[in-house]
Formats: sequence, structure tokens, C-alpha cells
Amino acid sequence: MRILIVDDSKAMRMIVLRSLRQAGFTSHTFEEASDGASALKMLLSKPADLVLCDWNMPGMTGIELLKKLQEKGLPVKLGFVTSESSEEICREAEEHGALFLIAKPFTADILETKLGPILG
Repeated sequence: MRILIVDDSKAMRMIVLRSLRQAGFTSHTFEEASDGASALKMLLSKPADLVLCDWNMPGMTGIELLKKLQEKGLPVKLGFVTSESSEEICREAEEHGALFLIAKPFTADILETKLGPILG
């Protein structure tokens, strides 16, 4: 499976990747994007099986990316890994089809629990 990690922080992308590997997701292909706009461009040319996306990013936020993917009819599985976890944010993510919202800070165990059913 191809997994796209989208976060404007290179350090956070590295933490997510390391945690995914610690959770046992080692046989997947991982790619990175530094913002929603570059993620959209990547996904339009080659869809990913799963997108792990930050909520707040300059240029195009994570929720804007999700809405754009839906507008273009791309059936991409997307979940948020973000410091945003208010009820309003969680509700908006769910309303727009996000599979999950994992709050930062997180552990490899949390990733394994949330992603295990998705990644099999």
C-alpha cells in the first residue's frame, strides 16, 4: 500500500513515519508532502491508498485538501494526525469523510489501533 504523509513540519513527518514503522507497518511505501497543495498534485497524478494529514498547514489546510479530493471525485482514504482535537474539528472531519482523527502527541500503539483495520 502507498501511504502519503502530509505535514508542513519535516520533523513531524519523520515522527509519523518512525511511529508507523514501530507500529509494524513496515511493508508499505511511504511518501511525503509538505502541504495540502503539493499533496493534491501528487494524489491527482497517482492516488495513495491512505493519506495521513495534518489539519493546519499554510496554503491549503488538511480539511481543504479533503474537500478538494471529494470535489474531484477521488476516493482517497484520509485521516488526520493533528494537534486539533476539539469537538468542532472532529465533527467537521467526520462530516467530510475523514476515517479518523489522531491527536498529537500520539504513540505507535495508537497508530496500530487506528490503522490496523484500515491497512490490514
